[in-house]
Amino acid sequence: MNYAILINKENKLKDNYIKKINLITTKNQYNENILIEEETFKAYQQLKEFLKKQNINIEIDSAYRSIKEQEILYNDYIEKYGVDYTNEMVAKPKTSEHHSGLAIDLSIIVDDKVLEKDDNEKLYNELYSKIHKYLKDYGFILRYPEEKIKITGYKYEPWHIRYVGKFIAKIIAENNYTLEEYLTNFSGILVINKPKNVTSFDVVKEISNFFGIKRIGHTGTLDPLAEGVLLITIGKATKIVELLTAEYKEYYAKVLLGFNTDTLDITGKVLSTNIVPKNLNIKEAINNFPRQYLQEVPIYSAVKVKGKKLYEYARNNETVDLPKKEVTIKEIEIIEENQNSFTFRCIVSKGCYIRSLIRDIATTMNTYATMTDLIRTKQGNFTIEQSTTLENLKKGDYHLYKIEEALNYPIIKLPKELEKKVLTGQKIKNIYNIVDKVIFINEDNQLIGISEVENSSLRTWKNFN
Repeated sequence: MNYAILINKENKLKDNYIKKINLITTKNQYNENILIEEETFKAYQQLKEFLKKQNINIEIDSAYRSIKEQEILYNDYIEKYGVDYTNEMVAKPKTSEHHSGLAIDLSIIVDDKVLEKDDNEKLYNELYSKIHKYLKDYGFILRYPEEKIKITGYKYEPWHIRYVGKFIAKIIAENNYTLEEYLTNFSGILVINKPKNVTSFDVVKEISNFFGIKRIGHTGTLDPLAEGVLLITIGKATKIVELLTAEYKEYYAKVLLGFNTDTLDITGKVLSTNIVPKNLNIKEAINNFPRQYLQEVPIYSAVKVKGKKLYEYARNNETVDLPKKEVTIKEIEIIEENQNSFTFRCIVSKGCYIRSLIRDIATTMNTYATMTDLIRTKQGNFTIEQSTTLENLKKGDYHLYKIEEALNYPIIKLPKELEKKVLTGQKIKNIYNIVDKVIFINEDNQLIGISEVENSSLRTWKNFN
C-alpha cells in the first residue's frame, strides 16, 4: 500500500486505486456510517486516545468520499459560494484526497458540541495547534498548511489531516514539507547493506514502496549471491548515478578451486571439475596477474548484445559472442588460503566482474575456480561501516547523504545573478579555476546544479532546480 499517493489538482485519482485499498465502516460525529482506510482508522484511534489524555476530544467529520459524493459537494458549493471560492476550498471530483480513504476532516468537541472558529477563535486555534504537534507520531500530516497555499493549491484547513505512515510523516515534519514537496524534493543517497539471495532490483523496489517515491535507482548491480554496499539514489540523486558508478569498488571474495559452473559462482550448474594441483602458488598467481586486461563478460549477466541481455541467451541455450571490456585491478591481495579454497580482497574499476576475475586467475594456474561468497565493502567514498540494513532502515536508523556529500568536487556558493544563469543553462566564466566539475549551491545553501569545464567556461551538466 502506497500511503504517500499524491492526489491533487494536477494528479487525479487512478481508476484502479479503490480496488487496492481496504475500506472499513465506522461512525462519524453525527453517528452516520462512513468508510475509511483500515490502517488510517487504526492510527486515528491511537491519536484520539492520546489527545483525550491531553483533554482534547476529537471526532471524524468525514473521511472517504466516492467520486459521486464529491461531485454533489462540489456542485453544492458552486451554487452557494461561486466558482472562485469553491476551487480554493473544495476539490473537483477525482482530485479529492478523500477518495483515497487516507484523509480525515476532524472536529474538536467541547462541551458535547463541535467547536467552530466563530465560537472561540483563540481556543480553536490553540487546540488545533496542539493537535498538529502530535500528528507525526501517529503517521499523519497537516495536508494544507497556512504558509504553503501556493504549493497545495488550497487554503489553510487545520482540520484536514492525511495518513502517510509514521516513517514518512516524520520526514515531512522534520523538513517542513508538504506532501508535494516531499515527493519532489526528498533526495539523497542511501548506503544499503544488501543481503544475500535478493536482487538489487528487489532492494530498489522495497525502498521505493517504503518511501512512497518512484524515482529511486541503484549504482552498480550486485548479484543475488553477493551482499554488501549498494548505493541507492533517491529523487534528484538519480541524476548522478553515472558519477557514482564510475568509482572504484572494494570486494572480499571466497573461491572454491576445482569447479567450473555456467554462472561462474556456486549457484550455477557444474560444467566441469578437476583435481586441484598440490602446492598451487595462489599468492604468486595473484601477484603476477595483470592489473589491466580485457575481461570477458560472463554470459549470466545483464549486459546487452544486439538488444538482448546475455542471460537471456544463456537461458534459451543460444550461442553468442561474449563482449570483452578493459578493466583495472587497482589492488588485490590474499586474505586466507587452504588446499581447495582461498579468500582475497580487491579494488577494481567499474564493469569488472569478480566471477570472471576468479575464472581468469584460475586459468593462469591451470585449474578451475568458482565464487562461493562475495561482499562489496566499499564503493567510492562509501564503506560497509556506513551502511544500514533494510530492517534498520524501516526503524528509521539510516543516514541520507546529500548529493554534495557523495561527490569529490569543489562546492561553491553562487551569487543570485550567477545562480539564474546556471539554472537556465547559460555558460559562466571559469573564474573559480575548476579543472573538471563543480557543485554549485545558492545563498541559502540549496543545491543548484553541477557544472563542468568547457574551454574557459563552465556549462551546466546537471540542473537540480
